Amino acid sequence: MKLKNILFTNAISSGITGLLLTSVPEFFAKLFGVNTIVPFREVGVFLIVFALFVLLTASKSPIPKNWTQLIIALDVSWVIVRVVVVVIISSLVSIFGSIIIMTIAGWVGMMAYLQQKALNKGSV
Repeated sequence: MKLKNILFTNAISSGITGLLLTSVPEFFAKLFGVNTIVPFREVGVFLIVFALFVLLTASKSPIPKNWTQLIIALDVSWVIVRVVVVVIISSLVSIFGSIIIMTIAGWVGMMAYLQQKALNKGSV
């Protein structure tokens, strides 16, 4: 799979998730069994900005290697932080909320892996 396609997939999935979190945070708060919507909006805004950066990166020709490495680092950091967050807040959120967080972390981890693999192969 080409790096450009993986980056576009990452941008689209991050952007959609960000738009959902910012547009219906009450839904996610209820799903997670919490009373606050602030974290959902904050994460949503971050994901929208991240998605725009990934989209910009994927649109470049050639794709900047250092930008791609930053995206991979951010994705890996996202996974690590989400695992730590689930451990810390597991008693505060619903089990379904924890499963959602870990599922998304798995997806993000897969994006990081595929991006790194494509970058190493030079498969732009």
